[in-house]
Amino acid sequence: MMLDSSKKSTTANDVDQKLIPGQSSRLKKQIEFILEVDKLKHVLRQTILMDRSRRENSAEHSWHIALLVPVLAEYSKESDIDMFHVMKILVIHDLVEIDAGDTYCYDDKGRENQAQREGIAADRIFGLLPAGQAAEFRALWDEFEKRETPESRFANALDRVQPFLHNYFTDGQTWQANHINSSQVHERMRPVQDAAPELWDYVNTLIEDAVKKGILAE
Repeated sequence: MMLDSSKKSTTANDVDQKLIPGQSSRLKKQIEFILEVDKLKHVLRQTILMDRSRRENSAEHSWHIALLVPVLAEYSKESDIDMFHVMKILVIHDLVEIDAGDTYCYDDKGRENQAQREGIAADRIFGLLPAGQAAEFRALWDEFEKRETPESRFANALDRVQPFLHNYFTDGQTWQANHINSSQVHERMRPVQDAAPELWDYVNTLIEDAVKKGILAE
């Protein structure tokens, strides 16, 4: 879901450089970026909250997976990876949804042009930052997408574990609403196997239990 553009919100145009100490153009760009990414709070995901009261927004998802880093760091297959780097990857990788919206992970049609939509969004949103930071943030986003480093692989694993737990502990509400089966969930969760084998075992245990309970189709 994309941000409703009809809603009144603070924008980059509201930043008055005259009010910035030293009229720093660098700080102005950074403040503009901070204000812009507030829009992530309005992007809704398919995942529902644990109390089932409403859908989760993408900013809440980003916070939750960032917290998973220090909590679950011990389960990384690679023992010497930079966990702060993992956290940086996770807090920026969903910012593109401000423009591109959240694409449901089981929506094959929506995923056809997801990479293109999100790439364009990455150019615009990270481009708001000063040149050096823009390049750094874009590189972090690209790293997550490519999954070529131990940090990015662990980040991807946690990004999949979080909504999976929501699905299981809300009795498969979203799975059932979208007619998802266990084979689809196994495939979606595959990155966990390479990055965090113990978490992969836990995921498989929960999938088997979900099928037994009838909250996930076999």
